[in-house]
Amino acid sequence: MVSLINSMKWDEERFGLEYDLDIYMIVAVDFFNMGAMENKGLNVFNSKFVLANDQTATDTDYLGIEAVIGHEYFHNWTGNRVTCRDWFQLSLKEGLTVFRDQEFSSDLGSRSVNRINNVRIIRGPQFAEDASPMSHPIRPEKVIEMNNFYTLTVYEKGSEVIRMMHTLLGEDKFQAGMKLYFERHDGTAATCEDFVAAMEDASGIDLKQFRLWYSQSGTPSLTVTDTYDEANKTYTLTVKQHTPSTQDQTEKQALHIPFDVELYDEQGKVIELRRNGKSSSNVLNVSEFEQSFVFENVESKPVPSMLREFSAPVRLNFEYSDEQLAFLMVHARNDFAKWDAGQMLLAKYIKSNVEAVQKGSKVELPDLVVDAFRGVLLNKELEPAFIAEALSLPSFNEVAGWYETVDVDAVCDVLQGIKLGLADALQDELSALYHTLAQVEYTIEHDAIGKRSLRNLCLQYLANVEAHAHLVKEQYDSANNMTDTMAAMSAANSASLTVREEIMADYSEKWSHDGLVMDKWFALQGSNPSVNALVNVKACMSHKAFSLSNPNRTRSLIGSFLNMNPRRFHDKSGKGYEFAGEILTQLNESNPQVASRLIDPLLKLKKYDSERQSLIKHELEKLKALDNLAKDLFEKVIKALES
Repeated sequence: MVSLINSMKWDEERFGLEYDLDIYMIVAVDFFNMGAMENKGLNVFNSKFVLANDQTATDTDYLGIEAVIGHEYFHNWTGNRVTCRDWFQLSLKEGLTVFRDQEFSSDLGSRSVNRINNVRIIRGPQFAEDASPMSHPIRPEKVIEMNNFYTLTVYEKGSEVIRMMHTLLGEDKFQAGMKLYFERHDGTAATCEDFVAAMEDASGIDLKQFRLWYSQSGTPSLTVTDTYDEANKTYTLTVKQHTPSTQDQTEKQALHIPFDVELYDEQGKVIELRRNGKSSSNVLNVSEFEQSFVFENVESKPVPSMLREFSAPVRLNFEYSDEQLAFLMVHARNDFAKWDAGQMLLAKYIKSNVEAVQKGSKVELPDLVVDAFRGVLLNKELEPAFIAEALSLPSFNEVAGWYETVDVDAVCDVLQGIKLGLADALQDELSALYHTLAQVEYTIEHDAIGKRSLRNLCLQYLANVEAHAHLVKEQYDSANNMTDTMAAMSAANSASLTVREEIMADYSEKWSHDGLVMDKWFALQGSNPSVNALVNVKACMSHKAFSLSNPNRTRSLIGSFLNMNPRRFHDKSGKGYEFAGEILTQLNESNPQVASRLIDPLLKLKKYDSERQSLIKHELEKLKALDNLAKDLFEKVIKALES
């Protein structure tokens, strides 16, 4: 109810949109394939996005509830009052409404942390979808089964396309465009073109080339080089854009890409951007395959902060030095840019360590990298929730996206090695912060959530240091809320502590009666990195709280094993793939829509070595041979085999 009231208030204040009925009705159901559905007058919710208290729900659950309730409410205007002319226009309502719910969460909470979490989804699973056999533009041109296009591309990349328009127009002109859109199309079934036309007409900004984002698939790359002319005091950025061929499209055109840039002098002060004798916007319009931007009155070679706020869903390639990235972690005005610099610094050493591990060497981090992260950890000016994000490593799935062929075991070894290295080097600071941030009372105020987030991030690291591992069991025993309980369990799980089995058994005994609460336990079982992970997952399927017919249970246990346990799922024996094939065969008959979501890790077979490709292909061929293969799976299996 609090989330709904906040949603109504925010939509009135930010977008000038009021609710148009006398009553707002909802129903919450336990067996539901989706998160929620915005039927006019009666919203349908998955129980996990409505039912919560501090003993059963984590902070992440509460924030998810806020976002989903907001999302469905915002659909009243962007989805119901103005709806889609046909299914291919799905991003008209979903991309726009995801943008609106992201802005809602950012205005109510931490804008930088929300932006970071949105970008993690784009850089990880959405970029992977762009590179998979199911690659498609945000407005697809043909489908076999429409359910397969309720995708991260349509939703999350669709939201980024709306955000780029917001970046190009600014808030005032964007709101004028929204107003014109509703004036023209309230009560009608509209198209993506109608939306862009309203933005264009209200702002006077030419979006002709920008429209290609709706019809072109794949992830563009921006490769940037820089030169400094000391005699003329000019600094030049040369930007080349390239979108690789995708399975659905071989030829790619140059896109209109908003490229947000800021320059810093040696003292960390912002340099005013001047081009052609005039003050320049931070947002550069990249619209050609190659372009140069010359900045004047630059007294010394600057450090550039680029793609600020992730101003476009693209990959950025620029040869930053370690010193430049460490500099940006301290001096960038924008918190997202600080985080991004840290991620780029980590990426350099993840890549170099993967090469080293492949040659038989150990994982190493130079002092400069450790000191840069120590500086973030001890910076009292940064909000705790942001520090927690800054100290979080990129996921395996994001790292896998950096490679044509990913070495699963080497990447897993490196991510674990870097985590252990940081934990060991920063243990004193982590321990001090962990004890300082303890809270007596539990509240879901954003400040309290941020402090718990950082404290529990410290615990995740400390669990890997023998002298501090005892804190995990102590936190589990003393926790007065589900956030701290789950943090302790997660730390024991990822660090493979001996106490893991004891606390997992205790939790199961307490909560077996509540399926939603057990979903958290099942997710940990699925992501358990132990050698016996698959045996344990199969055993969990006999747990009294588990049912393959319940989508939430299936996603928690099976989905986490397939998506969040790369070392065990991709085991060279092929047993993980075989298990996936068995589950998909069962779900093909009982719930092909859920099966279609779960199959996605198998679609990326081209990312792996020839042995693993062969094993995955074998499972896909077995699915293809089924007499009753559902359309949901048929479309994906065929495209994967064709790849």
